[in-house]
Amino acid sequence: MTESLSSRQSTPPGQTPDTAHQRLLANQRGALLRAARTSVRPEGGFWWLGERGEPDPREPLHTWIACRMTHVFALAHLQQVPDTADAVDHGVATLRGTLRDAQYGGWFSAVELGGKPVTDRKSAYEHAFVLLAASSATRAGRPGADQLLNEAIEVVGDRFWDENAGRTRESWSRDWSELEPYRGANSSMHMVEAFLAVGEVTGDRRWGQRALAICEHLVHDVAARQDWRLPEHFTADWEAQLDYNLDQPADPFRPYGSTVGHWLEWARLLLHLETALVAPPRWLLDDARALFTAAVTRGWSVDGADGFVYTLDWSDQPVVRSRMHWVLAEAIGAAATLWRRTGDRSYEHWHQVFWDYAVCHLIDGKTGQWHHELDERNQPANRVWHGRPDVYHAYQAVLLSQSPIKPSLAGLYAPVGTDQVEVSR
Repeated sequence: MTESLSSRQSTPPGQTPDTAHQRLLANQRGALLRAARTSVRPEGGFWWLGERGEPDPREPLHTWIACRMTHVFALAHLQQVPDTADAVDHGVATLRGTLRDAQYGGWFSAVELGGKPVTDRKSAYEHAFVLLAASSATRAGRPGADQLLNEAIEVVGDRFWDENAGRTRESWSRDWSELEPYRGANSSMHMVEAFLAVGEVTGDRRWGQRALAICEHLVHDVAARQDWRLPEHFTADWEAQLDYNLDQPADPFRPYGSTVGHWLEWARLLLHLETALVAPPRWLLDDARALFTAAVTRGWSVDGADGFVYTLDWSDQPVVRSRMHWVLAEAIGAAATLWRRTGDRSYEHWHQVFWDYAVCHLIDGKTGQWHHELDERNQPANRVWHGRPDVYHAYQAVLLSQSPIKPSLAGLYAPVGTDQVEVSR
């Protein structure tokens, strides 16, 4: 199901790529959607998928997975892929039901299969993905999606967005009485993605300005002063905590050190943000290029084998050497977006390199699905992640390889129904 790209034509993403590349992307889209369909849990929610792509009932129902799968199915429905509307509706219903806290509002991070919350914390990371899923489902015209979006906008605006600071809060106790004394770059980054999606579907330009405020702080200020080594962890006053989780360096959401894949993801998001603003600042492009250069210089093949290491310390030494599928997927997206934005052939080169690596190491030749983690020898591993939880990063890499730059991926396609919705705030 996979093919090398080494001989493909140098055609910018979105402009009649050669037949081999088109076939690869079409095969990938089909394989990833088949995996996504396998994840649908009839009783509600979406399964975490195992290493063979099978449902893993040991895992609870994760809100971030439910949101990301709903988002993917909404994108597929907008692309007019048959038999995807029901899966979007399934996700919207789950987010309006099982995963929603009916007592205090907002969304649980995860619930057991019987409906009991796994934790009392309510986190910005999951709420960013609720915003994203609701925005994409609303763009796709699915029933109940606009109500979900309105509620998500209200909760995020009231609880997670700090208007005075222009930054996001991290997590609360279930009843919103206790705010965690921690701030994170990861959740902030996904809030940028979500804010751009909300702005595009509602037409409200405030969301683009909020995304700009986050990026100006974390990228144009903090990362630039660290020579693009973006810290991930901060105190409540946004002081960097460079030793955070030094004793747990392989944490899947809060690892020690700097996460190279996030440099690539931020680089791409800066260019999406550029398209959302009436008068975008020049530094968005400059910083995107600098982040990408730092990532490939410091993170690619730095320990004797191809691939991006997961994390680096503050002297650019690898800490966790596992190769994560999501990092490579974001590298593909960043290279494609920078190539399209600049026409610079060096990004074409990297786009080819990254897809060739995916074909050689990450994509299962039998199923077309992606291994989610490889070890330092590029063999399948499960040190940080087990199984193949969802298809969000890989599916977006496919779309970004053949699409123009828009504020959000859902914005690439004509809206179903009205192209803007009435929102509460």
